Amino acid sequence: MLLISLFIATLFLAYSNGANDNFKGVATLFGSRTSSYETVILWATFTTFAGAVTATFLASTLIKNFSGKGLVPDAIANTPHFHMAVAIAAGLTVLIASLMGFPISTTHSLTGAIVGAGLVAIGLKVNFAALGTSFILPLLLSPIIAIFLGAGIYRLSSYINSKWYLPVNDKMIDNCHFISAGIVSFVRGLNDTPKIVSLILIIEYFSIQGGMITIAIAMALGGLLNSQRVAVTMSTKITSMNHTQGLSANIVTGFLVIATSQFGLPISTTYVSVASILGVGLIGKKVNMRVFYQILLSWILTLPTAAIISGITYRLLQGYKI
Repeated sequence: MLLISLFIATLFLAYSNGANDNFKGVATLFGSRTSSYETVILWATFTTFAGAVTATFLASTLIKNFSGKGLVPDAIANTPHFHMAVAIAAGLTVLIASLMGFPISTTHSLTGAIVGAGLVAIGLKVNFAALGTSFILPLLLSPIIAIFLGAGIYRLSSYINSKWYLPVNDKMIDNCHFISAGIVSFVRGLNDTPKIVSLILIIEYFSIQGGMITIAIAMALGGLLNSQRVAVTMSTKITSMNHTQGLSANIVTGFLVIATSQFGLPISTTYVSVASILGVGLIGKKVNMRVFYQILLSWILTLPTAAIISGITYRLLQGYKI
């Protein structure tokens, strides 16, 4: 019964991930009025699903990378109780943020959930050094880099466009924008699916490939059904965007996500996507800083919220047997 509950909880996490994350790769398409919401969410769903399916062919490597952050001993981390507490806590944290319209990091929700359950299981023996590497550094560095790159790329592209404007430029910009958005969504699906699948691999009835496809479907449904509020926040509330600003922000997001994935560096797609949009908005002097500060607060609260929910859930589950 507990293993069935773990499966359901993991699907819930995948659905929540899709609701909060699927739109992030295409937010600039909608925000710059390049295309309608319906078109961009379908594009995001298709490309994210394609990335998730591609992950099935790279499963052994990706699962190994995402099987754990070394925060707690394997003897604790590989139990159904622990996995279920992590899935429930991370899923609730991400879904609550989605319903409130706040784009947050699923990776950091998972990290917080692991820490919370770990503190209940083994106390202060949790590896806090690993926590600093996987949370504090990307929280501080990735948004700052994305802001400066977003501002710089937009300034450069505006200068080039003003000097060598051609009638076909707008169409070229839109085509490049769609391609870059699809690439970001594809890479996100490729990277996020194994993180979630790793929670259900202790269920012996699941193959890695079967788990990947199941999680991919749940992520797609979450994006299609519950991404509207995050979409509005990222696309319209942070700043207004023209086509060049949208493409500039998306190029920065794609570059950082792909480059850091190649080197295995911890980075949040959420943070760089929001920060790159902020960067182009600062150049245009149209940023709503109140909204950005609210998003920043949601980032700060992500880890402790997931940790508290996970710790409570793990304690409650300790009384149950498989």
